[in-house]
Amino acid sequence: MFSIFHLFSALLLLAAVFGYLNQRFLHLPRTIGMLIGALVLSVALIGWDAVFPGILVRPWAKVILGDLSFPAALLNGALSFLLFAAALSVSFSDLWNRKGTIIVLATVGVLISTFLMGVAMWLVFALTGLGVPLIWCLVLGAIVAPTDPIAVSAALERIGLPAELRAVIAGESLLNDGVGVLMFTLLVGVAAGGDKIGLGEFGFMFVYEALGGALLGLAGGYLAYRAMRGIDQHDVEIMISLALVTVCYSVAELLHLSGPIAVVVAGVLVGSRARQHAMSENTRRHIDLFWSVIDEVLNSLLFLLIGLEIVVVEGGKMTLIAASAAALLSLAVRFASVGPLALIITRLKVRIGATMLLTWSGLRGGISIALALSLPETGYRQPILAAVYGVVLFTILVQGLTLQRVADYFFRRKPES
Repeated sequence: MFSIFHLFSALLLLAAVFGYLNQRFLHLPRTIGMLIGALVLSVALIGWDAVFPGILVRPWAKVILGDLSFPAALLNGALSFLLFAAALSVSFSDLWNRKGTIIVLATVGVLISTFLMGVAMWLVFALTGLGVPLIWCLVLGAIVAPTDPIAVSAALERIGLPAELRAVIAGESLLNDGVGVLMFTLLVGVAAGGDKIGLGEFGFMFVYEALGGALLGLAGGYLAYRAMRGIDQHDVEIMISLALVTVCYSVAELLHLSGPIAVVVAGVLVGSRARQHAMSENTRRHIDLFWSVIDEVLNSLLFLLIGLEIVVVEGGKMTLIAASAAALLSLAVRFASVGPLALIITRLKVRIGATMLLTWSGLRGGISIALALSLPETGYRQPILAAVYGVVLFTILVQGLTLQRVADYFFRRKPES
């Protein structure tokens, strides 16, 4: 019988093998190479079952992935460390100078995207004969509305962008997942037949969870900063940073606050103020190295799991068509939700290149997959899961691989002679 340790060992082995093959032969971005390797393995498992129906391995793989409790492990475990690691490298001053743009994109943008994607997929499901109700399509919209901070962070590392645009993209991706998770929770409650939630109650819950999470992150980050300022011992300060992540996320869960927002705020505070005023050069070097290793390992496992989760996706031709449509619609909806907002916020001063980069950098990843896998067992779960998977694969493989070219086209083109 497989234990969690056995599963973790197997995942690390696969990550090491795929990482080596990518570095040796493919030379793709690390996370995308990991995802492609896992996809190849998943397709091989599905193909094996088709060729050798007497020796089925796909059900066995489903059991293993089910035992791993991927949604819970991602949302309550690895996500907190990955968000903190990403937030450490973000400048607080850059975020603060563009706070209005970031907050509007991370809140109003998510609401608009949820509605547009929900209505569009309701029509797609109707045309394909899958007949998913509108309320469940809105749940789908909430799942794919937020951009994934881990996927976006990995993409931004590879391209050079103007500091202002980079801060907006990174800040939005760090904050909008909390809004998306809240929207998902409320809509699933309505869709599953729970108590209906009024607009006033929704507004109160949003403010309580989002603002409460931010205040918790500020308090935790400040305490960690004061503790780090009183000592100069890198191993103890690393333990303080670890405790900050786990305690902030745990307390947020207990108080029903937004854990992702709490961790992000704490990470930005430590990465900016503590790095400048509370850490020696030796401590900064060790802190950066420690969290870069955590980020590398967890990112590799995350994208590996995303690729392996294809074995749980089922459906026929119409489901595949709906998933393909969802992938293309996600790009159109992203443009429709961020483009007008960017124009309004900047009083029509935003460049078309900035709008295109905001659109093209809207990658979805582990958060969307985790939310989809946590859906209750209904007749609509598989079509929604397939659509989410189509969006995630399209944004990571197509948009992620071409983001550098889009950035080059709009920001580093040579003037025509």
